[in-house]
Amino acid sequence: MDFDFTDDQNALRDAVQRWVDKDFGFERRHAIAKAGGRTRDVWGELAALGLTGLAVPPEHGGMGFGAVEAMVVMEELGRGLVNAPYAQGALVAPSLLAHADDATMAAWLPRVADGSALVVLAHQERGARYRIDQVATRAVDAGGHWTLSGTKNVVPAGDEADAFVVPAHSGSGIHLFLVARDAPGLTRRGYPTQDGARAAELTLADTPATLVARDGFAMLERAVDVGIAAACAEGVGLMDRLVAITVEYMNTRRQFGVPIASFQALRHRVADVKMQLELARSMSYFATLRLGDEPAARRRALSQAKVQLGQSMRFVGQQCIQLHGGIGVTDEYVASHYFKRLTVLEMSFGDTLHHLGEVSARMGDTAGVFA
Repeated sequence: MDFDFTDDQNALRDAVQRWVDKDFGFERRHAIAKAGGRTRDVWGELAALGLTGLAVPPEHGGMGFGAVEAMVVMEELGRGLVNAPYAQGALVAPSLLAHADDATMAAWLPRVADGSALVVLAHQERGARYRIDQVATRAVDAGGHWTLSGTKNVVPAGDEADAFVVPAHSGSGIHLFLVARDAPGLTRRGYPTQDGARAAELTLADTPATLVARDGFAMLERAVDVGIAAACAEGVGLMDRLVAITVEYMNTRRQFGVPIASFQALRHRVADVKMQLELARSMSYFATLRLGDEPAARRRALSQAKVQLGQSMRFVGQQCIQLHGGIGVTDEYVASHYFKRLTVLEMSFGDTLHHLGEVSARMGDTAGVFA
């Protein structure tokens, strides 16, 4: 199998990397986090690069690129610790809006592509425990005019987004709806998250909504899988950079008159860290390449990837922080922020234990996670 990237994909990677190096240093990221994590300005800069239209079809003003290009972008954003709801707004939301009627697509997809609108998926509920088929939010159809009632939790950039794609149950199945930020009956309570970003709790009380897809559970599954693949790619970028920071520190920090990188026990730990990083990278590629499979195979593959990424992110993060010593947990030092982001990613779109259960349930007659 050919794992080489094309010239266009490498050019895309270089463009994102140049922007990160020039315009998104750690000082800026740290300042955004300390100010509460609002990132609409960063979203606008990504739009200026054309990245918000990456997954939007060309007929709606986007580039119509595929999963590999999305993976390339997410790796570089992860490596740069870019604090913006890029995956939610530019990858997950367009995959859902593509199933709406022509009028809704025409109203929102061009705005997503040019960065003037941020649309995010609001699907998590307190009692669901990562199970996306457990939807307590209710949808009522009053002669073609839908209203929603319920609560959605941990909605990424929920107090900054312009609209939300909301799954709700009508009694006959799970449908997908679009809810504008200024819709009557919608209340948003925003708060900063541990990784320096923002999230919100949405409360809907007879809130008017536009139907995006009837019986949209399969579309919701696909969108969550897009989010998992993006999280895996971002995690690889984060770990790649954190390992580099750690190795640089070990070559600088001296003890007993020599760099600590010369200590055999620590070198063995770094070798274990790099092994976990490469396992994660392989499974991120696997997740991206399996997004086009039929649903059952795709869902199992994405859960397999999330299990490995969850294990790798925890191991790499903990080991790198320990190799730094006390400085690794200080807020002023960059490594601690990589560790926080890795921790949040491990719990995004289902944590490791949840996806281990998903893999187990889909094993059938086979033996082993990767059979």
